[in-house]
Amino acid sequence: MYTTKDGEEIFIIDGHVHLWDASPANQRNVHGAEFINCFYGYHSALSPKEEVWPREKFEKYGAETMYEDLFVKGYDDMAIFQPTYLKEFYKNGFNTLEQNASLGTRYPDRFIINGAFDPRHGEAGLDQLQSDVEQYKIKGVKLYTAEWIGDSKGYKLSDDHAKRYLERAEKLGIKNIHVHKGPTILPLNRDAFDVADIDDAATCFPNLNFIVEHCGLPRLDDFCWIAVQEPNVYGGLAVALPFIHSRPAYFAHIISELLFWLGEDRILFGSDYGIWTPKWLVDAFMNFELPDEVRKETKVDLSLTAKKKILGLNAARIYNIDIEAKKAALGYRQSVAAE
Repeated sequence: MYTTKDGEEIFIIDGHVHLWDASPANQRNVHGAEFINCFYGYHSALSPKEEVWPREKFEKYGAETMYEDLFVKGYDDMAIFQPTYLKEFYKNGFNTLEQNASLGTRYPDRFIINGAFDPRHGEAGLDQLQSDVEQYKIKGVKLYTAEWIGDSKGYKLSDDHAKRYLERAEKLGIKNIHVHKGPTILPLNRDAFDVADIDDAATCFPNLNFIVEHCGLPRLDDFCWIAVQEPNVYGGLAVALPFIHSRPAYFAHIISELLFWLGEDRILFGSDYGIWTPKWLVDAFMNFELPDEVRKETKVDLSLTAKKKILGLNAARIYNIDIEAKKAALGYRQSVAAE
């Protein structure tokens, strides 16, 4: 929970976190090393110097460190696991549903456990999706359209086989479709992360929410022009938000464009843990104000109301989270009474 200088409490839902194992022991080939090295490049380039981790810790930080960083040192009240399998690169997978559930099931009031699917897995993948819903009660999935499987280096959500999976997801009660659309990661292909296929998918499935993680960067304009026409498309701030430290003018451009095109009700906070930790991100975000020239140009403002929506209220709405009930479950009311 973040508390403002005026004593107002803000419930934080971190919409994008991972529990990964990228250690050399789990790397299947050189691509496993390339992938985590690229992540570490993002981490070390965009984090404040005091927040940069040793490489060994970054490769495998473990469940206890994650809990501490999110909920003890950090302001997160809840967090949403977003799996990324990458079994072509990692022997046991990079960040799987099963790995995430090992921590998430221990703290069910803290974590939302999302699943994943890949339409190239055919009928077996559809059966697995149903099994994951039954076992983990997942309400959302994370899709990684640039993942490699055999000779295939990606797929599009506008493909017929992808639409079969989206149809099944909707029938199974999965409402929220998180999609990595944005920065490429070595050795994956840039064009396989292109945001363009969101347009057709969002039109074909108006009852699903498409949360475009990383806002389509560097194709921000493409994303915004799609999202303004599709009311079920949201922007996830993972990767975009850390620019608030090293490139504040660039972040001001990103967030002002999102506010102008999508509005404050369709933007979600995500730390992308463990690339970044939520404490410094939330502190920086709460202290951030749009420059006057940006406000004049776009006619938008990053008000306290907007910040509260972005940091938690928007995610609570699309995941049907009763924040007051969740506060009670987490013991917040008892703590206040004890004081």
